[in-house]
Amino acid sequence: MIRAAVEGDRDAFGRLYERYARMVHAILLARVPPADAEDLVQDVFMTAMRQLRGLRTAAAFPGWLCAIARHRAIDYHRESRPSVTLESVPPEHVTGQDAFLVLAAIRALPESYCETLIMRLVEGMTGPEIAERTGLTADSVRVNLCRGMKMLRDKLEGK
Repeated sequence: MIRAAVEGDRDAFGRLYERYARMVHAILLARVPPADAEDLVQDVFMTAMRQLRGLRTAAAFPGWLCAIARHRAIDYHRESRPSVTLESVPPEHVTGQDAFLVLAAIRALPESYCETLIMRLVEGMTGPEIAERTGLTADSVRVNLCRGMKMLRDKLEGK
């Protein structure tokens, strides 16, 4: 699929998008406001499409795509767009406030736990899917999810 996409096959690139979009969304959601994450997913895949010919091996694609997503999040913050923080919005105007609070708690965790938890809890990816898409071992994903959930529980319970 990756080789076909390198050769300009847009259908193959579309299948790559379908396969990896949730992973990219999770990485971005761990770093940028939720309202901007979806647009940035599109930016990441546009960048990937333009730079795909520079990819040395197909096996490197998932990690390479993760790196593009992380760099795009960094660029987003460098651009310092004015944004509204959850704290500045009156509670009566926040829908799903609990979800925003949990997301904020997840985002405060170490990066490896944060990304893995968002892939699982927000994107609905299974452990094996996360391992396959990110290149982590199944055991690493399991450990990240277990430790991340414990840290999240502690944070939400105020420990």
